[in-house]
Amino acid sequence: MKIVIIGAGLEGVVSAWYLARDGHDITVIERREGAALETSFANGGQVSVSHPEPWANPRAPGQILRWLGREDAPLLFRMPAEWARWRWGLSFLRECTPGRTRRNTEAIAHLAAHSLECLKAMRRAVALDYDAERRGVLHLFFDAGEFRRAPHRADELTRCGLHARVVTARECIDLEPALAACGARLLGGLHGQDDESGDAHLFAERLSHELAASGVQFLYSTTATAIGTVGEAFATVEIVDQHGRTGALSADAAVVCAGPWSGRLLEPLGERLPIYPVKGYSVTLPILEPDAAPHVSLTDETRRIVCSRLGNRLRVAGTAELNGFDTAPNPARTAALLRWTEEHFPGATDLQAGETWNGLRPATPNNLPLIGATRTKGLWLNTGHGTLGWTLACGSGAALADLVAGRKPPIEGFPFRLPG
Repeated sequence: MKIVIIGAGLEGVVSAWYLARDGHDITVIERREGAALETSFANGGQVSVSHPEPWANPRAPGQILRWLGREDAPLLFRMPAEWARWRWGLSFLRECTPGRTRRNTEAIAHLAAHSLECLKAMRRAVALDYDAERRGVLHLFFDAGEFRRAPHRADELTRCGLHARVVTARECIDLEPALAACGARLLGGLHGQDDESGDAHLFAERLSHELAASGVQFLYSTTATAIGTVGEAFATVEIVDQHGRTGALSADAAVVCAGPWSGRLLEPLGERLPIYPVKGYSVTLPILEPDAAPHVSLTDETRRIVCSRLGNRLRVAGTAELNGFDTAPNPARTAALLRWTEEHFPGATDLQAGETWNGLRPATPNNLPLIGATRTKGLWLNTGHGTLGWTLACGSGAALADLVAGRKPPIEGFPFRLPG
């Protein structure tokens, strides 16, 4: 089949990889001048299968109340809010029940485990240099109540077939000596041994080059403006290029991987996607003292901040801000990331030379991405991955290709959108 993919972020490029391997003729449309320059550009760098628990969980409402009024809060709900934000927020609260949290956690864990195996297989098939580290992810606990839950989390991961162990503060420092500066504040950790880290932008960019060399067509600086149908079936993608020239691409099928803009594109077709743009922040810092900067990717469970070593750079990322499609930076949130870095790894990086970034992540209330068919025949989805786009990318792309081919994805318990 001839298939058009809308979006060349992680999900779009990986979808192109799996669909091309099935023998399809692929064209990828991307409004930016290259691959992975939006949501996927400067994320936290973690392939974190050990963190499947969604933001929506029984503890979330109380945490959000405690964070109200703080500009540097891990989750910031901007006021006044438009109706779409209130609707998404109410759906988020509905997902905070124990039963829904358990169901969503298990679905994410199964997809994440499959995704990691797909990533490993992809690396065996094609050489990609993207500053990868395979030392796991170490979740750090500075709050006694959160650390008490660590054994329960480890048990949940074990039931999902993942490898994680609770470690003492001393063992955390043995795993990552750069944590010695944390002193007595660090209570312990949870070591996700299956996890990895790496530069998602480099990965997507280099995979896109491999795909282009094998015949996949990439149309950069080209925006998909509408989707045309004939009856109830997909027919065309209407486009405009950087010079304002319009046109239409005909194909047998299309896949929407347009991140937070996916809903806007599909709304005229009567498809309402439960996606809201959630702004995330990161700073990428040159490393001055290699021994003082961590090699193991870290997650601060209290502050919801992650950091990953990317070659001679340290990427520190986190926070979620709900403020519509606004992309203006909030200096208080970037400053919080810089403070965290200096508190935990004093003198390790050049704080003045850091590259700051913020981008919109396509978040669903339950953290489950939307993968599968739409009500329009021949129109497919691979979007809504929120903070887990890097973790779930390869598994999502492989599952999408399975669904397009009429195969059942080998993932139990995930609510794929099936045709018909």
